[in-house]
Amino acid sequence: MIQADFSGVIKTILIVLLVYFGFKILLRYFGPMLLKYAMKKMGRKFEQQFNQQFNAAQQGAQNKNTTKEANVSINKKPRNRRKSNKEVGEYIDYEEID
Repeated sequence: MIQADFSGVIKTILIVLLVYFGFKILLRYFGPMLLKYAMKKMGRKFEQQFNQQFNAAQQGAQNKNTTKEANVSINKKPRNRRKSNKEVGEYIDYEEID
């Protein structure tokens, strides 16, 4: 059976703390650079997608202008004029009883 001695436990705790604080310090200095890089990359990606959609819309507009326009006619149905029955029901007068 392996037993952990006190010095081994202290070493492990110190190593964990050293890694934690080291990572925290590195992130403090290199975090802004990393975020700036990520934002630039996303900005380029959004710009590329926008340009693709904009170019596709322009080509679609050009194709629409070059196609032959068709004659369109709309036939409307005659309006049905219904007489509404304003009498919904019989009016009953009531009294409240205490």
